[in-house]
Amino acid sequence: MQRNSTGMKTFLSSIPHQFNKDEERLLVRALDFARKAHEGQKRKSGEEFAMHPENAAIIVGQIFPDATTIAATLLHDINEDTEVSLGEIKNEFGEEIAKLVDGVTKLGKVRLRNSKDTNYIENLRKMFIATSEDVRVMLIKLGDRLHNMRTLEFLPEDKQVKIATETLEMYAPIAGRLGIGAWKDELEDLSFETVDAKAFKETKKLLDEEFERRDRSIKDMQKEVSRILRAEGMKFDMITGRVKRVYSLYKKLEKYSGDISKIYDLIALRVITKSTPECYAILGIIHKHFQPVPGRVKDFIATPKPNGYQSLHTSVFDKDKRVFEIQIRTDLMDEEAERGIAAHWFYAESDKNDSLESTRASWMKELRAWQDDVTNPEEYLESLKIDFFRDRIFVLTPKGDVKDLPSGASVIDFAFSVHTDLGYHMMGAKINGKMGKIYDELHQGDVVEIIKNKKPATISRDWLEVAKTSHARNLIRRYLNEHDKGIVQRIRELRLQDIKMPSLPKFFRKK
Repeated sequence: MQRNSTGMKTFLSSIPHQFNKDEERLLVRALDFARKAHEGQKRKSGEEFAMHPENAAIIVGQIFPDATTIAATLLHDINEDTEVSLGEIKNEFGEEIAKLVDGVTKLGKVRLRNSKDTNYIENLRKMFIATSEDVRVMLIKLGDRLHNMRTLEFLPEDKQVKIATETLEMYAPIAGRLGIGAWKDELEDLSFETVDAKAFKETKKLLDEEFERRDRSIKDMQKEVSRILRAEGMKFDMITGRVKRVYSLYKKLEKYSGDISKIYDLIALRVITKSTPECYAILGIIHKHFQPVPGRVKDFIATPKPNGYQSLHTSVFDKDKRVFEIQIRTDLMDEEAERGIAAHWFYAESDKNDSLESTRASWMKELRAWQDDVTNPEEYLESLKIDFFRDRIFVLTPKGDVKDLPSGASVIDFAFSVHTDLGYHMMGAKINGKMGKIYDELHQGDVVEIIKNKKPATISRDWLEVAKTSHARNLIRRYLNEHDKGIVQRIRELRLQDIKMPSLPKFFRKK
């Protein structure tokens, strides 16, 4: 008993939260139950198996200190890896925790691989349904995956590569989509180091060399910004430095053909303050004292990213004409940038002013509707690769409504995302106030106004080549299928056998 008591204190001290007595009792019971269930089991590293769910629970607790979720994390492997049944977990801990454990168990069966097997794709679909219905299931699974990635070296090399590839392609993007930057960054770097060790080492060396070259200038810039803000009478909590992660730099280098000089956000200063008005005031002061780089000011406070991320970003020249990115945000925005939807959900328990909830939850609702649209398993897997795992952009309506679309999306995708009828009747578009075409590719922050015709648009199969979202493609196919049926029906009504051959070309020209 003393061992468990000491272990419990260590466990709780690893989670930055003060639990009440009932919550502590729940966690003590779950920890003890998990240790007994996994007794005698070992991991590949040789340590007690129970250490894995405990570490996963600490990872989850550090961003989402909810006792029910942490208890479910402690129990998440029991149903699959021990003789204890889900019914026993339900009897001991209640239906809510049992449901969470069951959801995580089902997600454990999902594997991202090059397969067109119907059952596999159905499992993948179930994973997203589980995510959209209760995001805590995904938080537990992500915590589980992150601890597995931290201890990946104890597995055979081929299994390491398989798990790392799956993590890079599936779990890291999900963490990013939930806005949990800390998990996304670590999952990406750990996976990248395993999947392509050579590229990882080369990129890290480049990053280290650049950081060493600019270390002095970063510290000087940090002191200078601090001095200026104090001289202007502006209060702030802290100014910290942020270095780009290895995988993130690797992807940027791909974009800029390996030219690191074109990457302005390689090293950034982050100014943390208390309120939104102070963020804008600090931005004004910085631009007063440092020349801004044209076109590099991004206001993610007024228009948050699709995952809810908020911050002001600007790039400026220092006295030696070197470019620095400066990020300005409140302490709560900074917390949410690391903990994402988990932070927002947790704070919402005491603060019901959850204006970002609809932004963060909208993609979950879209996933649920999306699965109703897609009936073909192969098409589902293909559209999943496009819609979910590609980089996202946000595009605005003239009224300021934000539409979350995959990178490479066109005006066609935008129109159908606003309203089905708008897609069926569009004749053109204005992009940032200038006339554009419906085939034009959209970019981050574009303001798009669809020009609508009273008559239905002439939709061709070319639209399918341009549309990137499964939602738009399904609506286009539906129209084309109905249109084709109309032609067949008309031929039947005119009794084709009574129509003379010379009249056929004229008939089809009219149509």
